[in-house]
Amino acid sequence: MRRVYVVGVGVSRVNRRFSDSLRSLFAEAALKAIDDAGNPRIDAVVAANMMSSRLQEQDSLASLLADAIGLRGRMGFKVESACGSGGSAIVAGYSLVASGLADVVLVGGVEKMSDYPTRTVTRALAQAADAEYELFYGASFAGLNALVTRMYMEKYNVKREVMAEWPVLMHENGRANPYAQLRFKVSVEDVLKSPIIAEPIRLLDCSPLGDGAAAIILAGEEYARRLSDTPVEIAGLWQATDCLDIASREDPVGVKAARIACEKAYKMAGVEAGDVDVVELHDAFTIMGLLSLEELGFAGRGEAAKLVADGRFRVGDKPQVNLSGGLKARGHPVGATGVYQAAEIVMQLRGDFPGLKASNAEVGVAENIGGTGASVSVVVFRR
Repeated sequence: MRRVYVVGVGVSRVNRRFSDSLRSLFAEAALKAIDDAGNPRIDAVVAANMMSSRLQEQDSLASLLADAIGLRGRMGFKVESACGSGGSAIVAGYSLVASGLADVVLVGGVEKMSDYPTRTVTRALAQAADAEYELFYGASFAGLNALVTRMYMEKYNVKREVMAEWPVLMHENGRANPYAQLRFKVSVEDVLKSPIIAEPIRLLDCSPLGDGAAAIILAGEEYARRLSDTPVEIAGLWQATDCLDIASREDPVGVKAARIACEKAYKMAGVEAGDVDVVELHDAFTIMGLLSLEELGFAGRGEAAKLVADGRFRVGDKPQVNLSGGLKARGHPVGATGVYQAAEIVMQLRGDFPGLKASNAEVGVAENIGGTGASVSVVVFRR
């Protein structure tokens, strides 16, 4: 099996991009990544997206997007795994290169939500929950995450104001990121006084709705050395699943799929949690950010919120977490999020991330969650 490297990245500004189409957003990020990689011949396009069928009424997405960037005739695949689509697409693209089926692969993610009422988008997002046992009863992702939040607070005796430190940190990080959607500072008081979405979740615990696209170029080792002076290796990766409905899980206050995926990815890369320097993890809601810290091995059970409040996970710490601002402040263009995370880690390891820069970063991790933990990918990058 061949080693696989990232040789180019491209990202678009996350925002309400009313004047852009799905294909133009994708093209913006994809062409930046191709240019960053030195304009190589692309053998395959892997497109990550969650809601094009429902919101844009568009299937055959890989063919559409490959054509939009002048790549007719190449292999094309669409990958859907809810909010975890981007990470799963990276696993697919990696497999094409590692197997030798392709030499250079473009993995891109795109999502466009701003053209539709919040109610429509919320309903589309909720389809990543269990349609028979959760969606049928009117459950939304905010409602499901609120249930997990309440159970977490009660099980580990975590105060609401302590949990509010997470969005405060994310907004502080996101202020420095030129392509982040929410570039403003918030306080704990702001979080606690923001409108209730689903008790105890408030507005500032939630990632915003927005549009965006990101892309990375993957290449086998022999091609990577020709294309880039700073190739970043994908040293390990894994994707794991769990049941969709929270009620059927072994432990509703946890993300078992994240734990499995990180254990497998760490083992493949030959690293442990203590070796990781910089992380981009999935914090669509505050609770998911905290649970991810724990499942990835950076905090003990029930301890993540307190560690954040105590000043951990900032620049200079180990690991340095969500320097992009995370889903909370960078934004969460759902199907593209996992590719954003990968691009951000690669830029941190290359030293050219445009926002807050990680110090002494050699090993990075991207964790992308689908639904409330039904699908999780973890990718380990090495400089």
